[in-house]
Amino acid sequence: MPAMRPGSRTLITLFLVGSVLAGAQPAMANTGVGGGAKTPPLPGEKTSGGADGDALSAGVIVYDRSKNGSGASVGPVTATTSWTPPACWYAPKYSPAAFQAYVEPIWAADSTGYEWDAEQRDRYVNGHPYKDFNKDKAGKGYWWDSYVNKSFPPGWDKCDKPYFWVDTGDAPPANIPNTISTKILGELAYNEIRVPTTEVSLKPAGTTKVNLATWAWLDKATFKPVSVTASVPVLGLSATTTAEPVSLRIDPGTSDAVTYPASGVCEFNNGSVGEEYAAGDAGKTPPCGVKYLRSSGNGSYQLKATVTWKIHWTGSDGNGDDLPDGAFGRSQDVIVQEIQSVNR
Repeated sequence: MPAMRPGSRTLITLFLVGSVLAGAQPAMANTGVGGGAKTPPLPGEKTSGGADGDALSAGVIVYDRSKNGSGASVGPVTATTSWTPPACWYAPKYSPAAFQAYVEPIWAADSTGYEWDAEQRDRYVNGHPYKDFNKDKAGKGYWWDSYVNKSFPPGWDKCDKPYFWVDTGDAPPANIPNTISTKILGELAYNEIRVPTTEVSLKPAGTTKVNLATWAWLDKATFKPVSVTASVPVLGLSATTTAEPVSLRIDPGTSDAVTYPASGVCEFNNGSVGEEYAAGDAGKTPPCGVKYLRSSGNGSYQLKATVTWKIHWTGSDGNGDDLPDGAFGRSQDVIVQEIQSVNR
């Protein structure tokens, strides 16, 4: 069994809290939740969003995805830097009664050892420093514990502080890092952002010719700002993370090509990128596009189109900040043929 942390376990799968917490919000159809302190799933093991046994926890994070990207073609953005959302954090988890219902069966099972169990009883029952699970404060606060990112990224097990109590309206202890905040909510909402798959419209489409400028553009109606709001209702905290498309990068899939503009980066303008090819544009230089200098032979080039999204968050407490840009793209086949000439 993994080593126990003081006051909380890294393996929490044996006992489930079945009682509804005092003051906890009702479940919503479109929610995501924190993971709770537990071990990551074994290979091939399914999880329910990383929230097994904690679905009624007071610190459940509720996600409003009504303004997110939707449909079969959407996907998650990837940060363009090494930044990642928090791997773990602390938030309200139990009322006094629910906390007692959770830990007493663990102590009674003797699976964690007499000495550790005795220390826990002394800390949470005998008044050193808490007495009788703080039942006299029922409805006036919550026991806080760690939650983990549902994907169990590196560092998910770093939140190893023992359970601690916070009165309603009070700030959590300053010496405990990663207590839930609008900043953390905004960063976690980053993980929930979904944006459209980037398949650019090309003219000529599918098959083009060597040394022929191919126009590229994105549908204005498809690419627009999206957002996700993350909240902890019992704390009255929320943060909205918004992603706005700012540029399209075209990688022709070969060095034998010229991009327009030369950087290969086409900026969004009034919600669209590039211009749709129109009759009479032959011979013009496209504002966004590519010209292949060599045939693709019997195969095709993999043109990759990647949209960069500017991302920021704003919190219910007035705070807010930029987050690292996100990128999402896909590849598509482009067949390039030699221009056939007729000799007389």
